[in-house]
Amino acid sequence: MTYFPFADYWWFYLGFTGFVLVLLALDLGVFHRKAHAVSFREASLWSVVWIVLALLFNLLFYQYAAWRFASDARLLETPGFDPQLAARQVGLEFLTGYVVEKTLSLDNIFVFVVVFSFFGIPAVYQHRVLFYGIAGALVFRAVFIALGSVLLQYHWVIWVFGGFLILTGVKMMLAPDRKIEPERNPLIRLFRRFVPVTGELHGQRFFVRLKGVLHATPLFLALLFVEISDIIFAIDSVPAIFALTREPMIVFTSNVFAILGLRALYFLLAGAVERFALLKYGLAVVLVFVGLKMVWLNEAFGGKFPISWSLAIIGGVIAVSVLASLLWTREGSRAALLKQED
Repeated sequence: MTYFPFADYWWFYLGFTGFVLVLLALDLGVFHRKAHAVSFREASLWSVVWIVLALLFNLLFYQYAAWRFASDARLLETPGFDPQLAARQVGLEFLTGYVVEKTLSLDNIFVFVVVFSFFGIPAVYQHRVLFYGIAGALVFRAVFIALGSVLLQYHWVIWVFGGFLILTGVKMMLAPDRKIEPERNPLIRLFRRFVPVTGELHGQRFFVRLKGVLHATPLFLALLFVEISDIIFAIDSVPAIFALTREPMIVFTSNVFAILGLRALYFLLAGAVERFALLKYGLAVVLVFVGLKMVWLNEAFGGKFPISWSLAIIGGVIAVSVLASLLWTREGSRAALLKQED
């Protein structure tokens, strides 16, 4: 049983989607109508804005859940049901899901850096690529979440998803880093076979007509690869959040808020991604943990591993991996400096 079944809350999904579309329209049509390179200050401001919006939504969602649960006769008749505890549970589930999705999205930033460098996309056009890339990602995530909510009605799917997350985490921890080569991607190669591509950019246009023939520009190839990479990342991230909550509404909203803030996070961290060399180990531990939660810990704790513990464990793992990365990078820089002096 879910607290927020789609049949009863279709109006919320419709209203929330409309709210997101308004935000995207304001973003592209007002704040970024003119192409420009996003400065560190601007990226910092937008990062704060998106995080505050997510936390404000979390607060309003908690308050609504507390009011809704306290007035639902069907729920109040359930033995042992406490409206305040249930509201606190779903509020923490949103916050934990948001933290997990925000953290896993850091992998996207590494890909963005490589893609923009490979296709020679200048900073002034990168926001446009990410805007449409993230708009597409919202659609794909909605599809994945809808499929996941249907599939998880079958218990064996929980074991499949959980096992997949554990294997992915172990592989991320043990496997060497693979070089990202957009030009060798089979979908990019297939696209080039059917659509001619210009050798240079044509402003911020994705397509241009030359001598009567429609050509794609490198800007569109960058967008295509961004979309492909997000679909790949969604295969990990969507099951990960379903390990934390069975509420499709929470999965959807936390995913959306994490993705909306991804552009600002990219411009904030793009120049410093190499400093987070140990972050992948933290992400690997998080994936293994949520996989174990799915296949074992929930059952071991009477059907639901405490969400407050999950939030503390995930937050602690990520904080340690980030701190260790910064210390590792600092020590490496110091050793290189001493070697040069010698």
